[in-house]
Amino acid sequence: MPTLRTVLFDLDGTLIDSLRLILDSYHHTLAQHGLPARTDEDWLKGVGTPLTAQLSEWRDKLGTVEAMIATYREYNLKHHDRMVTVYPGVVDAVREIKAAGLQTGLVTSKNRGGALRGLKLVGLEALMDVLVCADEVTNPKPHPEPVEKAVSLLGADPATTVYVGDSVHDMYSGRAAGVRTAAALWGPFGRADLEQSKPDYWLETPQALVTLVRRNRERGEPKA
Repeated sequence: MPTLRTVLFDLDGTLIDSLRLILDSYHHTLAQHGLPARTDEDWLKGVGTPLTAQLSEWRDKLGTVEAMIATYREYNLKHHDRMVTVYPGVVDAVREIKAAGLQTGLVTSKNRGGALRGLKLVGLEALMDVLVCADEVTNPKPHPEPVEKAVSLLGADPATTVYVGDSVHDMYSGRAAGVRTAAALWGPFGRADLEQSKPDYWLETPQALVTLVRRNRERGEPKA
């Protein structure tokens, strides 16, 4: 198997713990627009896809989706810095991967402004070589375009690239783009949720990703 040289990351649920903020933002949006409430479980099904996908059923009403997105973002930004944290071990793991000489990139369903805010808040912005965000692609995850674009911008080889994410949408996008996929089990979803997407690797902790990269590179080194 070719040596890994590039690691791509999802953002929410993989690098940063923002799930409660995301769910609260959806609940607030429905309430503000006088729409029937939904459960956390309802919204969780679409976590990992852009706002336009999550709110698509209201698209046929003139201006409704746009207004709902504005409401969501206003609430989300207002509470962002108070509610968002980095998962334990993530920053150290990314630093170790960079120190080993690998390329890194972010592939997220957030727009660039929101993605940068999250990365800056937890000290990860400088550790990403490239960002591909929802407002920079035509077809968001689970389509392969976002991952393909990151691979292209980095001049990487899909065969030596792994995409780390927490949702089935991440796994499907990576697989369709021809890269290896790694399921981050420290996020909101467990093995039972992700099994259908058949990730190449299961990662219990961020340090497990460092171990995966290290072992992969050791196997790929020529023998003396």
